[in-house]
Amino acid sequence: MPNNLVMVTSAKQNEGKTFTAVNLAISVALERDYTVLLVDGDFARPSVLNTLGLESTKGMIDILEDPSIDMADVMIRTNIDKLSVLPAGSLHNLSTELLASHQMSKLVTDIAQRYHDRIVIFDAPPILATSEPCALAMHVGQVIMVVEAEKTPKSAVKEALSMIDTGARIGVVLNRCSSRARQAQFGSYYRNAK
Repeated sequence: MPNNLVMVTSAKQNEGKTFTAVNLAISVALERDYTVLLVDGDFARPSVLNTLGLESTKGMIDILEDPSIDMADVMIRTNIDKLSVLPAGSLHNLSTELLASHQMSKLVTDIAQRYHDRIVIFDAPPILATSEPCALAMHVGQVIMVVEAEKTPKSAVKEALSMIDTGARIGVVLNRCSSRARQAQFGSYYRNAK
């Protein structure tokens, strides 16, 4: 699985996965050596375009359903030179099956190999909400699990992580951590540094 393919997900909804995916994509695109393709892989509730103030009608699901559609025709350039977006596309009742299909394997291979300097970030749905992220995880080399501080139960995180045991590297981002919690953990380190 190519390490330049990264899936951002969470255990439950509203933990900040899209916010994390968009900000990661922008940060990497501002680096000197990389271009970024941000893929909205949350087909039931796509929000990348709305977050970035973009509009589109076709996207990844349409490419999977009709291989004659060229990916370049549905990708959207942003006002950041090295950041493009592949929208989710049309709502489809067989999106999980399309993600697990041979056509998806071909598309992902094409995305990963077309440009050697490209990082592809998939904003995936929450793992405990749908089976789509488990199907998508089979195609990526890295997974970022977004966890909302002081809200997401440890049991939900463990269950979600166990569902994506695909051999991909897995990292965790702690989101919405209150300043009070940070100060309790790290405040003494900085107070002692003075």
